[in-house]
Amino acid sequence: MKEITSSEFELEVLGGGKVVLDFYSTECPPCEAVAPKFEGLAALYGKDIKFIKMFRQQNKPLAERLGVRSSPTLLFFDNGVQLPVTLTGGIKRSDIIHQLDSMLSKERVQEIKQEIKPTVSEFDVLILGAGPGGLTAGLYLCQAKVNTVLIDIALPGGQVSTTHEVSNYPGFIDPQPGYMLSHNMSEQTKQCGTIYKVAVDVTKIDLEKKEVVIDEFETVRAKMIIIATGTSPNLMGVPGEKELKGKGISYCATCDAKYYGDKEVVVIGGGNSAVEEADFISRFASKITMVHQFDALTANKQAQEKLFANPKTSILFSHEPRSFVREGDKMITEVEDLKTNTISKLASDGVFVFIGMKPNIDLFRNKLELDQWGYIKTNEDMQTSMPGIYAVGDVISKKYRQITTAVADGTIAAIAIAKELN
Repeated sequence: MKEITSSEFELEVLGGGKVVLDFYSTECPPCEAVAPKFEGLAALYGKDIKFIKMFRQQNKPLAERLGVRSSPTLLFFDNGVQLPVTLTGGIKRSDIIHQLDSMLSKERVQEIKQEIKPTVSEFDVLILGAGPGGLTAGLYLCQAKVNTVLIDIALPGGQVSTTHEVSNYPGFIDPQPGYMLSHNMSEQTKQCGTIYKVAVDVTKIDLEKKEVVIDEFETVRAKMIIIATGTSPNLMGVPGEKELKGKGISYCATCDAKYYGDKEVVVIGGGNSAVEEADFISRFASKITMVHQFDALTANKQAQEKLFANPKTSILFSHEPRSFVREGDKMITEVEDLKTNTISKLASDGVFVFIGMKPNIDLFRNKLELDQWGYIKTNEDMQTSMPGIYAVGDVISKKYRQITTAVADGTIAAIAIAKELN
């Protein structure tokens, strides 16, 4: 694997052969999550396909010319021709493999697959998810000398990693950068002795057998499982959203706001996340138009007051997006006035979406008792409806979802499990 700059692009990428190019950024959790996958696949496919990295922030003109508007972005080339498939954002290992396989003969792909050897590892406790709840559970369990493994499809930290500032976590007088707070939590748990298997693809989860298959070849087994899979952003489901994700539509201000210096953006939403992230985006953008479906914001009063005092920000109340299209360098957001049903268009350089979250339970949705909103029900010890399966953090049914409540959940589950195992 090799890192290059724009001046080497023509020689290294367009000069012939099969190439995959990773545009990455700093302070970008999805970039950090894809890096070990990229490196691991380079070891498997490197004889046939050239793996190249490029620092997006120092090569912006080339990135923009290639249509790269989000980090990370993987582009694929075959003998100097850019292939139509682009991978961006939270990139799965399986998606990269699918594209790499399509660039090679079936016979060569089969040879590469044969180099992958299945493995099995066993632990006392398996924690699914490395956000504050999972990290805290891992910390308490390793301090109790319980053999514990932490599995996550991204890097440790959860949503805290993509939060630009945390001002209400106890013990810190000054607001803390989210990535730093989650980094410190992660390092504390790692140094204690919890085993990490992060930035992996979770292929299969069998709660009855208490085993998880990661990256299609490693089976991880445990006596008990803690589900700490958290939530992920809701999608609007309107035309153009899926196609323009990572190509003008972003769900992570920390990752992408820096690329909108002196530009205009649209922010969808009106809750705490939307208001707080709009404030962060305003450090870069020259103008922000918020689109909110209700006639008043739902964020806390302090956040609202700060937003209203920001001269860069204006709000379209009682409006909803109806479609997204790209016209040249501009994003066109078609919105409907919910009171008059009239349609208008907003031109901007980019769109950020913050419209709430949904629990990440797709791989075991029908196995556990859920509440009416799809969150996992637990008792006071964080036990679910299935023996030996616990759940903590934002994924469970509860009134408030904060970093502090997730940490409390992780503490409770770990203590209960340690006592049961002993």
